[in-house]
Amino acid sequence: MADPTRMPRRRGLSARWKLTLSYAAVVVVAGVGLLVAVAFYLLRYVPDVQIATQSGLFVPNRSDLIRAFIPAAAIAMLVLLAMGLGGGWIIAGRMLAPLDRIGRAAQLAAQGSLSHRVALEGPRDEFRDLADVFDAMLAQLEAHVAEQQRFAANASHELRTPLAISQTMLEVARTDPDRDVDALIDRLHEVNARAIELTEALLLLSRAERRAFTREPLDVSLLAEEAVETLLPLAERRAVVIDVGGDSAAVRGSGALLQQLITNLVHNAIVHNRSEDGTVTVRTHTLPEAVALVVENTGDVLAPDRVATLVEPFQRGAERTRGDDHGGVGLGLAIAQRIAAAHDGSLVLTAREGGGLNVTVWLPHPIAHPVPAR
Repeated sequence: MADPTRMPRRRGLSARWKLTLSYAAVVVVAGVGLLVAVAFYLLRYVPDVQIATQSGLFVPNRSDLIRAFIPAAAIAMLVLLAMGLGGGWIIAGRMLAPLDRIGRAAQLAAQGSLSHRVALEGPRDEFRDLADVFDAMLAQLEAHVAEQQRFAANASHELRTPLAISQTMLEVARTDPDRDVDALIDRLHEVNARAIELTEALLLLSRAERRAFTREPLDVSLLAEEAVETLLPLAERRAVVIDVGGDSAAVRGSGALLQQLITNLVHNAIVHNRSEDGTVTVRTHTLPEAVALVVENTGDVLAPDRVATLVEPFQRGAERTRGDDHGGVGLGLAIAQRIAAAHDGSLVLTAREGGGLNVTVWLPHPIAHPVPAR
């Protein structure tokens, strides 16, 4: 079936010409109606006979008036037609100017320029509302394209390393007659698992930025307890003590995404906790202005300028040690920050005095549907 958007169309009258002709037709019809009314209501009272007066003055009859009236009426109609066309052209141009600006913005968008905005001035009307909706659509498209570009750039940047490692190991194994197949399989499995982990993290980051989720009533304190319970074996292997508690904290959002946010923060606090007798503290607070989730951990001393970069993708607070299979892919805090922003909240990082990191997530109170009692 042919695509109607690709079929050639015959060029017709422009909208400006159609409106101009419509305005002119209205003016001409109104003028004709007025002249007909004048002729009907006035000329009918003039007799169509020769009128004689005692003084010998000429008194026109109906036929004389009609012969005199028709040329004047024709000239008046031509003037009205000219005024209708000229005025209609000007008025139509002014009325359609917003559509011209929207059309130019659409052409630029079709050519790949999504940063241009219509930005119509003046009070609200149908054209301004259309322009505002179009600008909002362009902003969303620009954000989605930028998100896809970031995803592609991040994925290509980070996946290049594991793919190159796999290719190198396979080439070495092909030329090595004494290769250890089991060791090769284990190493390839490790590299492949890390690539899968990275891909899933990038997809989660993209999902959070799109806000592609359904909001539901949740209790952040319950999610925090579940995250801590999940990561407790990792904390025990690393000799890190986790303390979780706080207030019942009701919010509205995606349970899966908020669970991932808390899990990322707690996981980050565990794996970067390099102090002896390290601790991780998880607290939830319900404050008048917002709900707060605080994850605090001991660890290395971090410079303030270094803390500011930790929410950027592929940034880590410390270099991974060799054989560290839980160091992550450098997206944990970036994903947490995007999830918080997608829930109309924020994520604040501060360096702890004496070493470690304090992460505070601020989330708005729920608007409706309170969280069921625990």
